[in-house]
Amino acid sequence: MDEKRDREPLMYGYIRVSSKGQARDGNSLEDQEEKVRAAGATVIVKDVYTGTTINRPALDELVKEIQPGDTLIVTKLDRIARSVQQGIELIDGMVENGIKVHVLNLGMMDNTPTGKLIRNVMLCFAEFERDMIMQRTREGKEIARQNPNYHEGPNRKYTEAQIEHALSLLNENSYSEVERMTGISKSTLIRARKNAQ
Repeated sequence: MDEKRDREPLMYGYIRVSSKGQARDGNSLEDQEEKVRAAGATVIVKDVYTGTTINRPALDELVKEIQPGDTLIVTKLDRIARSVQQGIELIDGMVENGIKVHVLNLGMMDNTPTGKLIRNVMLCFAEFERDMIMQRTREGKEIARQNPNYHEGPNRKYTEAQIEHALSLLNENSYSEVERMTGISKSTLIRARKNAQ
């Protein structure tokens, strides 16, 4: 990073949410923003996504912009890293470049042996916890699939009998007419007809 400064040091707050359920865990964007602002953040950077993607475009952009003397504030280590290696590289790189990294539930990160040990242990726990959640989710799906009534994906709005009845109506009516009669959308009917062929 460029050692030359062309502005006063900034305090960035980075917040990230990766699922709707995190709102219940004290990890909602609103909760995180309130905490990083209370710790002094004046510029808030947000990433929002679902699933297991590792893309964090806002954080990637922040890493390019942040300068020596600036501070990065996050609520927890798992907000900025999805793996131990990723977290170590990111935090070590920032600290070595004169950027302060403040993790609210741990304190200020530094490159002392004790600081590195604490950081690495916490990153290991975060990665372990995420891996366990993914494993439990996979196991839960496998158990659910053994149920003959299990349906992958969103819950079906209509029963098989309702769909079959609507498809039979298509023999003498248009999609729009069947939609009016049954309440089943044209797109659902087209999809069901394709699947039935």
